Amino acid sequence: MLNTLISIIFVIVCVFLTAVVLFQEGNEQGLGSIGGIADTYWGKNRGRSVEGLLEKLTKVAAVLFLVLALVLNIVK
Repeated sequence: MLNTLISIIFVIVCVFLTAVVLFQEGNEQGLGSIGGIADTYWGKNRGRSVEGLLEKLTKVAAVLFLVLALVLNIVK
């Protein structure tokens, strides 16, 4: 019973992690990042934007993924 419940949560986390990663924008700054042109208002306040939220959600989902994978391996 516990193994089934953890497996269902694990699949939900996997789908969520995939979706969050796909929603993120690419990290293509080009040659503008060499001269410091990339330091714009949005670059400095990235943590307050939707992109910053997606990065935080990715980190949380990745940690949950690893923890659940370890738990599933131990519970077997």
